[in-house]
Amino acid sequence: MSDIVPPEVRPKPAVPAKPPNVGAPSPSSPFPPQGLGVGGGGISAPPPSAIPVPIGSHGGSHSVGHGIGHSVSHAGSHAAPHSGGHGHGGSHSSSGGSTLLGYIGIDTIIEQMRKKTMKTGFDFNIMVVGHSGLGKSTLVNTLFKSQVSRRSAGWARDEKIPKTVEIKAVSHVIEEGGVKMKLTVVDTPGFGDQINNDNCWEPISKYINEQYEKFLKEEVNITRKKRIPDTRVHCCLYFISPTGHSLRQLDTEFMKRLSHSVNIIPVIAKADTLTIEERQEFKQRVRKELEMSGIEFYPQKEFDDDMEDKSDNDKIREAMPFAVVGSDKEYQVNGKRVLGRKTAWGIVEVENPNHCEFAQLRDFLIRSHLQDLKEVTHNIHYETYRAKRLNENGGLHPISSADTQESNL
Repeated sequence: MSDIVPPEVRPKPAVPAKPPNVGAPSPSSPFPPQGLGVGGGGISAPPPSAIPVPIGSHGGSHSVGHGIGHSVSHAGSHAAPHSGGHGHGGSHSSSGGSTLLGYIGIDTIIEQMRKKTMKTGFDFNIMVVGHSGLGKSTLVNTLFKSQVSRRSAGWARDEKIPKTVEIKAVSHVIEEGGVKMKLTVVDTPGFGDQINNDNCWEPISKYINEQYEKFLKEEVNITRKKRIPDTRVHCCLYFISPTGHSLRQLDTEFMKRLSHSVNIIPVIAKADTLTIEERQEFKQRVRKELEMSGIEFYPQKEFDDDMEDKSDNDKIREAMPFAVVGSDKEYQVNGKRVLGRKTAWGIVEVENPNHCEFAQLRDFLIRSHLQDLKEVTHNIHYETYRAKRLNENGGLHPISSADTQESNL
């Protein structure tokens, strides 16, 4: 009589007993102490040399399940749904990370990304909007501590004020600590300087959408560039006059119309013209008016990724709009050279948080949220424009006038 039992009547194998040497492996063993047990994480077992491998199992990574009612469990990602009713007490769960037995090098990805970014550099495009004389160019020069924006103290007497808003973009490559950044400053001379300012935001809106269109056309090309030039506006600094009263109708209308297509950051210009009490009251009034008008400025609440982001961004939102002073002139104060504005009663230090909120704006704009500004531009504003354009064209490539002429030949 043969001892081999046919597979269809083979009894369900029992889980092998724990060998006496499993709980305390030899000093030369590289594996930590492990117990045996079948659960949601598959079989947790010692090294293959420490225990016999059951028939049908592959090195202990699959649960036993050939013709005995078990389902195969791969690397602890699924539970075994057989009638045995094993619990989810395996060594690993699908949501937790696996314990590594040695160094792999995953953490070097950050260093790899840093090296690649330092080689290629990155783009940042900032737009400044506000009527003449609010110190837009000076503030941008102060932010980046270089002459990156044109200098203008308003319109000269013999110079004609343009009838429409002009768009002037100036690009510079600046480098700090081996990191290169192509900075483009987009100025809007003529905004708000007319007697009739109806629709004066339209050239600005058109420019923003044109940059989205350029990027979209490059993106849908059959043969795409390895790196698509990014001229999209990542941030729009909107300068509010320090009246101390309320927002102008033009301010409200501009931010309402463009807040869904670009990241708007409102700032109170030339804040040294206000007392501390006037500044706080004006900031509160501006926040209230923006809320009543349904205007969402950056960082928007719905884009907070988690509670940590929400906590950090709530503090920023409570401090906005930042009351700032810009200057690219240095003065001697207590033996130190500082950027400031000299007045009859003293020097207003630009980077002194007791004098203005320029340092908060700089830290927020450059040191903590610069990458997020780029991501929100790409993932939210550009995607909104892209979806709209592709829907208009039935999901096809936008047809240009040149394409139309060729098709008619």
